[in-house]
Amino acid sequence: MRHAVIPLVVVVVLVASAAPAAQPDYPVNLMSVDELKSRLDRGEKGDIIDVRNWDAYVDMHIKGARSLPLRAVPQRAGEVSKTGLVVFY
Repeated sequence: MRHAVIPLVVVVVLVASAAPAAQPDYPVNLMSVDELKSRLDRGEKGDIIDVRNWDAYVDMHIKGARSLPLRAVPQRAGEVSKTGLVVFY
């Protein structure tokens, strides 16, 4: 029993001491899949970015989305539109 409690205590301490993420320098809004579909169906243009790995993107992605794996976003941030609708999923 004691061997099971020690790892649990370590995890709780690590989670409790984690610092919150800093606020972004730009507005961030969450939207549902239905809202995104509605906006695209109305003809609104947007930069839809799939941040999953390449295999997941090839298997299935939103029509018109482009692949930009999450690990590559910091290096390729200049490729992301700074105006208009930008959706990361």
